[in-house]
Amino acid sequence: MTELKDLEKLDVPLGGQQVALQEIVHAEGAMPMLRLRIREGKRFTILDFDPLTAGQLAAALQRWADAQAE
Repeated sequence: MTELKDLEKLDVPLGGQQVALQEIVHAEGAMPMLRLRIREGKRFTILDFDPLTAGQLAAALQRWADAQAE
């Protein structure tokens, strides 16, 4: 059985979107996944990431955020 575990919820101030991060927990032994769920009004965009891709996305987001502080 698959279970969703809430990790974070963010409200985007300028666009009004709500962003939720959830861990997808599958049966024992299956690879865990990270779900990024973006809500814009009544519309949802859902992206599921494996651990490697989630790490790459996190690094790219951090590089962008660091560059804005310069």
